[in-house]
Amino acid sequence: MSKKVNVLLSAYNGEKYIKAQIDSILNQSYTNVELYVRDDGSKDGTLAIVREYEEKGLLHLEAGENVGFVKSFEWLIANGGEADYYAFSDQDDVWFEDKIKMAVEKLEHAREDVPVLYFSNYDFYDGDLNFMAHRDGKTPNISFVNSLVDCVSLGFNSVFNRKAKDMVTEQMPEKSTGHDWWMYMVCAGMGEVIYDERPTVKYRRHNNNVSDGGDSFIKFQIWRFKRFFLNHYFHHIHEQIKEYGKLYKDRMTPENQKILDLFTKDGFHPLIALRKVFYPKKLRQKVVDEIFVRLVFLIGRL
Repeated sequence: MSKKVNVLLSAYNGEKYIKAQIDSILNQSYTNVELYVRDDGSKDGTLAIVREYEEKGLLHLEAGENVGFVKSFEWLIANGGEADYYAFSDQDDVWFEDKIKMAVEKLEHAREDVPVLYFSNYDFYDGDLNFMAHRDGKTPNISFVNSLVDCVSLGFNSVFNRKAKDMVTEQMPEKSTGHDWWMYMVCAGMGEVIYDERPTVKYRRHNNNVSDGGDSFIKFQIWRFKRFFLNHYFHHIHEQIKEYGKLYKDRMTPENQKILDLFTKDGFHPLIALRKVFYPKKLRQKVVDEIFVRLVFLIGRL
């Protein structure tokens, strides 16, 4: 019998795109799939659209209060039924019909006694699902230390095993910045992360998305600078790292415990800052982000 996959989708005011995404999930070539949707207090017609599918017995629906996407996905992880594997889903993308099949083929060869995360490449599409570009197919830098300061696996392309789900629900975090980032940290720190260079998702870029091209390039650089230096972005990351250490440090290898100790120090310590600035391994994916994050270490913001 084929392994069962439960898809976890949190929806909020997604009436414009959610039907296409639900249809792409229900029409997967891999058939042992169940869809769990939690509506996070939508104010538009999203709930009515999803109810039509529920009434036909095509998915499970929870109509909840607005708690934000992080807590909404955490609810889904904890209440998303029994399965061998679980997949996160955003409400506005469209999956290739073999997405789940490709993920299962990879995960079936992985260990079952450790948390394992699979994530894939993806292509860019506009709001009307016209093809825009292939994402850079370079294999991302995957490591535990990378997972502390960067999230390379995004929710819409992530599939994980039962062990990963159980480890997260056993000790649900209080200070996670995102369901996908937390899952990446858990699997990178105590298990395995698998990257598939083949695209499996049509990632829809809306008109208000900031991109690396044209006039928006300057806006993107301004946004990047503000995020790195002028807001609480890295404070939240530091709190997330400390939360991770509190929950899992005693289950990690000595090597990863040392890495965790380095990045969980409170306050500014010049020697600790220099150790992080000159950390020998790559931390981020892009050179400019690598430079920025080491400057952040130098000035004591992380």
